[in-house]
Amino acid sequence: MRGNYKFFLLALLIAFASCSFTSKTFDNPDKDKLLIQLITYVLDQGHFNPQDLNDDFSANVYEDYLNQIDPFKRYFYESDIKEFEAYKDQIDDQLKSYDVTFFNITHQRLLQRIEESKKIYADILDHPFDFSVAEDYSTDYEELMYVKNRREMKERWRQQLKFSTIANYDDAIAKSEDNIEDNDLPENENKATKKSIKAIEKEARVATKRSLDELYDFIDDRQRKDWFAVYINAIVEEFDPHTFYFAPEDKDRFDVAMSGNFEGIGARLQKKMDEIIVNEIISGGPAWRANQLEVGDRIMKVRQEDEEKAVNIVGMRLDDAIKLIKGPKGTTVILTLKKVDGTIEDISITRDIVELEETYAKSSTVEKDGKTFGIINLPKFYINFQDYNKRNAASDIKQEIVRLKEQGMEGLVLDLRNNGGGSLQTVVDIVGLFIEEGPVVQVKTTGEPKEVLRDKDESIIWDGPLVIMVNELSASASEILAAAMQDYKRAIVIGSKQTYGKGTVQNVLDLNRMVRNNTNGDMGALKFTTQKFYRINGGSTQLEGVKSDVVVPDRYSYIDIGEKDQENPLPWDKIDAVDYDLWSNYFDYDTTISKSKARMAANEQLKLIDANAKWVKKIRDREIYSLNYEDYKNEMELNEEEAKRFEKLSEYKTNLTFNSLPYELNLMEKDSVLKEKRQRWHESLAKDVYVEEALNVLNDLKMTYAIKNKVADVKN
Repeated sequence: MRGNYKFFLLALLIAFASCSFTSKTFDNPDKDKLLIQLITYVLDQGHFNPQDLNDDFSANVYEDYLNQIDPFKRYFYESDIKEFEAYKDQIDDQLKSYDVTFFNITHQRLLQRIEESKKIYADILDHPFDFSVAEDYSTDYEELMYVKNRREMKERWRQQLKFSTIANYDDAIAKSEDNIEDNDLPENENKATKKSIKAIEKEARVATKRSLDELYDFIDDRQRKDWFAVYINAIVEEFDPHTFYFAPEDKDRFDVAMSGNFEGIGARLQKKMDEIIVNEIISGGPAWRANQLEVGDRIMKVRQEDEEKAVNIVGMRLDDAIKLIKGPKGTTVILTLKKVDGTIEDISITRDIVELEETYAKSSTVEKDGKTFGIINLPKFYINFQDYNKRNAASDIKQEIVRLKEQGMEGLVLDLRNNGGGSLQTVVDIVGLFIEEGPVVQVKTTGEPKEVLRDKDESIIWDGPLVIMVNELSASASEILAAAMQDYKRAIVIGSKQTYGKGTVQNVLDLNRMVRNNTNGDMGALKFTTQKFYRINGGSTQLEGVKSDVVVPDRYSYIDIGEKDQENPLPWDKIDAVDYDLWSNYFDYDTTISKSKARMAANEQLKLIDANAKWVKKIRDREIYSLNYEDYKNEMELNEEEAKRFEKLSEYKTNLTFNSLPYELNLMEKDSVLKEKRQRWHESLAKDVYVEEALNVLNDLKMTYAIKNKVADVKN
């Protein structure tokens, strides 16, 4: 393992050795008050930019919390808000005294209003909508006023439900017309098969009600602790967008997302009405190997191998049901299923480590102009926080590069698009695969000297041409990697005008470690910002991101999705650069970048993508919709007509062929799911204009390398 980075958590649940505040323990018997006490203390002592708990802070929490629990303003009345406003400037005082009065009052009122809303929406959807009336609907919910009485509340619900239903109505009419066109019966009989407008309107309302019923099933499953977590997060997110409280179940999901694996049966489940349904069988997992569980099966009961009686999970919260089904590797769980064909069957599955293949790096070779190039897609910088020596992004990337080199790779594309980051240690190690040694990133903690994280391993795994692909959703660790490669002039960065702009480091603290004699159950964990990182040239990626060497338009070009568009981001700043040596090579980056920019400017596909991005922004920015069907239909037809301009985007195809590596071909002989996934990926790559240009750049780099080498040889 390269380096020993004292600030980095080798285990996810660790108290910071350098932060004495984590040695303090708490023992408040009231769990809610204890959680407030823990979180306010940790953030005050450990956050990079602690906030003053004052009236302004209180007002911001007040607004954000109410917006989160009632975003459409269809639960609370104006009278409720007037009552709540007494606490608008007192939340800070309540936090200091660990008082949860504001939450208790709003929570009880919310549950009351949610219960009342069930009757309101059911009554409204019992009656037909008149889609011939001329009326408009605004989706600018922030500008809505809270209603004054039940009549206004019912009208608000009526408009929102009518807006939801008109889309279902339009779909139902389109399906009815399609059925008529497909019918070969005589015209008079065709008319008899056509649904009446009245029946179509009713069908549309039923679909709306079905969706709402499912939403309310989810809402009814939420317990007080779930709502309290929403309140806690309204508080902590005032510090910055990446500070977040994980309730115990959320913490488990975070661990799985970061490591890419978990112990269980290997099935994704969903709750529909009162039933737990198998939504997906994870390829390679225990359920997949046993070949007894099927998508669509309903799990009725769960029994552990050491238990005699099964637990009925019908109507149970999904999270609670999952806890019963998951379990340690090597243990057996018995599931009572209602199969797709209606039969009842008991099956036994031995739990094991389940790896989520979509989390991990994957690679492919591609031939272009007689040269073999490699592409590696890295979805995130994953790591096992309990044991760094287990599978992680750095070790996997190294292994894929070695495999690609065995296939004669002459240039590498590293695709970091949509990679939101992850482990800081893995990105330092990955940079080390491409340079001899040297600084990778600078890290700053408030009130402490900066720390420079270095690659100390002199070995290089890949010294050939390298292209890094990014977009607006490439964030954090992705930005560190792209910035380091750019500063060293080790790679050409292709992608959006700038990356996401997240230049901060978060650590996750298990709150249970700070509680003495805990009898309150799992307290969850807190992810909070402890540091900012800086490029080796001293600049920060915070807000500004990494600017691509070659800018290409994409679907996000005109949409506000970066760090600068979030609430409460930390500011941009810079520090002194650290000494580093530019990569010494014979690649002519300037000429290559100029050629690429010229190709981009002339590329018709990219021009169409840019036009599409502008159109997408126009659609997203729209806030007024007609609830008159003729007007609605005309608007939709105009949209569809305009959308036809962009159909060619999906038709685009290069003449490139991508191939899996030999080790994967062997796996595919036993795993048809993996084979299908790779085929889809390769088909996607073959239609990807950005990948095509990345390969053009690699080809140009190879050409300039050959020319400069020839010149160097002549001089010698």
